[in-house]
Formats: sequence, C-alpha cells, structure tokens
Amino acid sequence: MHAERQEVTVPLSEHEQQLLEQMEQALYAEDPKFASQMQGAGARAAARRRVAIGVVGVVVGLALVLVGVNTTMWIGAIGFAVMVAAVAFALTPPRRGKASLGAVQPDGTVRRAAPRPKASPGKGAKSRRSSGSFMDRMEERWDRRKDGGY
Repeated sequence: MHAERQEVTVPLSEHEQQLLEQMEQALYAEDPKFASQMQGAGARAAARRRVAIGVVGVVVGLALVLVGVNTTMWIGAIGFAVMVAAVAFALTPPRRGKASLGAVQPDGTVRRAAPRPKASPGKGAKSRRSSGSFMDRMEERWDRRKDGGY
C-alpha cells in the first residue's frame, strides 16, 4: 500500500503575516548579505528575465545598425544606442525598495533608525542657505572640524 502525499496550502492569518514581515525586516537589518542570498528562485528568475530582455534589445539594436548601414546614419546611431541601453539594462541589478536599517527589539519588532537632522545641534532653526556667504559656511565647517564636531 502506497500512500500519496498531498500538499495543502493554508493561508496565513493577518497576525502571522505581520510576524513574518517583522522577521524578514529583522533578517535584512541584521545580515543583509545573507538575506539577499536567501531570496531564492524569485531573484534568479528576475535576473534571467533581465538578461533575456537585454539579449532581445541587443539583437534589435544590431538589426537597426545593419539597416542604418544601408539607409541613413541616424538609424544606425539609434540602433547602437538601443544596444548600449539593452546591455546596461541586462547588467544592472533591479531596483528594489531596500529595507531601511533599524534595531531589533527584544520582542522581535524592528525599530527604524531616526533620520539624521540636517542642521547641526546648537544652530537653531537656521537653514544652511541662510547662514551667510560661502566663505562663512566654510569657516563654520572648519571650526566644527577643529572642535571635533564634524
């Protein structure tokens, strides 16, 4: 008697989905290199798709270059630009929203790092542009560096 195994897909509850997202964010925050390696087949499929689109773009660009040789120079130039753009597209990694870094709390949540203020402490609400001339700003920077405030 041979029993067949059946895979059953059970959707996660909203609370479980939130916990999973928190775990993913914590993993990205603690070890982004490992997290990117664990992306698996989805990332490889996206990379293959980009390379395939790049190859098609190079072939189309080459065809335009060949047509441009027989007709006008501008079609060949456009074909060359298409080829360069296709290679650049195939070789650059896709942009994705990077997880902002934060600190993992004892309860497992990720506390986001607060954005750094643009003005240095003690300067008040004065903006960088209204602080005077270029030389005045350079002198202020020099004084902060000398004092160790960077």
